[in-house]
Amino acid sequence: MSKSEVLQEKVRKGFMVERMEDMDEDYLKALKQTLMIVGDTELLSVPPLLTVYQEAPNLNYKITALAVMQDELGHAHIAYRLLEELGEDTVRLVYERPSNRWKNPYAFDFKLNNWIELGVFNGLFDRAGYTLLGDAYENTSYGPWKRALVKVDKEELFHLRNGEIIMKSAMKKPETAKQVQGAVDWMFMMGLEFFGVSDQKKSRSAQIDYRLKGKTNDELRQKWLSTAVPFCESIGVKVPAHYDEDQEKYVVDVPFPCKFDVENRRWKFDEPDTWEGMIERFKKRGPENEEFVARIQKGAKEMEKMRQEEAS
Repeated sequence: MSKSEVLQEKVRKGFMVERMEDMDEDYLKALKQTLMIVGDTELLSVPPLLTVYQEAPNLNYKITALAVMQDELGHAHIAYRLLEELGEDTVRLVYERPSNRWKNPYAFDFKLNNWIELGVFNGLFDRAGYTLLGDAYENTSYGPWKRALVKVDKEELFHLRNGEIIMKSAMKKPETAKQVQGAVDWMFMMGLEFFGVSDQKKSRSAQIDYRLKGKTNDELRQKWLSTAVPFCESIGVKVPAHYDEDQEKYVVDVPFPCKFDVENRRWKFDEPDTWEGMIERFKKRGPENEEFVARIQKGAKEMEKMRQEEAS
């Protein structure tokens, strides 16, 4: 057996990887890729939330929104700290990387339009985060990350519940109920995209082989649907998916992947897309990508400029 096969067999039997010495090259590469996506996702979730948090209807909601953002920054710190221990230059990653090289979801490249969208953001996107990181918490073979996810798992559930509270409350009034439906109309499909390409199209299986996660993309997508769809239906929000009794799974009622009108935030359900097309859209990044990354990097760049001026 090769070194990779030996390690894969060990982690399948429950071995926990604690040190770089325990890893082979492929494990280290897959782990770094995973933590990079997690760190970028957590950190870049904050700028969209900042666009509307001051519109909170009362002080309690505003404090809660700030607590959510503080949690997200803490989650990002965990991922980047682990990357640092694995030999990555996190200062370069966070403060010097071009905006189009970040690995956050496409959904986070958009400003929010109103306070209700912050609730839907938590209700759908944090639900995706809870699904993904909950799976990692249960199954990952990397010990330091598993221990850190004890905290993260509980906080992501808090974010999700905050979104549900806002959405449920908003559905009691016609005006805000319309805002909830409008937000779900463009955010629900992006929630589906969080889990990546279909299992049939996924070329790399290292995350599964090395037990960095337990479920496949499509299995995780199903798990998200199994809570997102019933919740939306329970409060009277329409979603383009339903449970199919014959197939014993949730099915999407519109083409997926699908073309997206960025300017109007509208899905072109009469224009199906391919997984390759979806990936290409991701690589082009969304409209606020540069602005949001610049906001993250602003302080460090201003500090460096001051240092250079003082030195000269």
